[in-house]
Amino acid sequence: MDLRQLRYFVAVAEAGHMTRAAATLGLQQPPLSQQIRAIEGTLGTPLFLRHPRGVALTDAGRELLPRARRLLEVHQQLMDDMQRVSAGTAGVLAVGITSSAAAHAFTPTLLRDWRRAHPQVELRIAEASAAELTERVDGGALHAAFLRVPVATPPGLAFDTLLTEPAMLALPIDHALARRYRAHQPVPLAALAGERLILARRPGAPGLYANLLRSLELQGIAVQVVAEVDRMLTNLNLVASGEGLSLVPASMKGVHAGSVAYRALTRAERLDAPLTLVHRSGDASPLVQRFCATARETARALATRPRRAVA
Repeated sequence: MDLRQLRYFVAVAEAGHMTRAAATLGLQQPPLSQQIRAIEGTLGTPLFLRHPRGVALTDAGRELLPRARRLLEVHQQLMDDMQRVSAGTAGVLAVGITSSAAAHAFTPTLLRDWRRAHPQVELRIAEASAAELTERVDGGALHAAFLRVPVATPPGLAFDTLLTEPAMLALPIDHALARRYRAHQPVPLAALAGERLILARRPGAPGLYANLLRSLELQGIAVQVVAEVDRMLTNLNLVASGEGLSLVPASMKGVHAGSVAYRALTRAERLDAPLTLVHRSGDASPLVQRFCATARETARALATRPRRAVA
């Protein structure tokens, strides 16, 4: 007995008449009667009592009817779910985010809009360093991730730069440079000579770290790297405690606002902090493709908004 035969049985039971059920199903009455007899033969019991005006369920038929309906409903739900998965509107989506990427307005905007538009997608969020997230996407544990500067570019992964923003110096609120350079005054790199720097470890965010040290080295500016941490939020915690200075994306401005001052670098010495989408190249999943397309659309929309001056 298969689902098609169960569908025939339910149609006859609901119509109470072979000919009317056949018309509903788009069949001739004789083939339908044959299918019903085949089901009864398989089960070893009659399901209908035949009479001149139609058919009536036997005890076995009344027992089978609700179960047959449930099986058909489950099958239809399965088909509907698989169609939604195939269309990229249902399923499970695992996404990774670094703490600094999470601080950008792009991230909550994307996730909020995505959840609203795709209520049947289970969105699983993981936070880790750029290196860890890249490994998880490469290994298949995550479908996509948002980070700043890629720490490695394994073959088979795609890295899409969605947005770019300037990096800013983060200073203890009572630091001499914070007093010397007011909110709208950019700080030259030369002013960092001899300062204590707190930076993300090379495995965690080598781009911003390496770019700053390279710029300082090219100008012959000596600094002290007093701490290397895994995440940029840890940088800011240490800056807030007065441990030293750090460099963070502009979107993190405002974290520890009462104890951290943020200053731009000069235009000529500006260092950029990208926001990068990582995913597997050629991922055939419609859900992943839809998510990545939505991320790009959200980034384009944010990029066209009027920009406020970074102070």
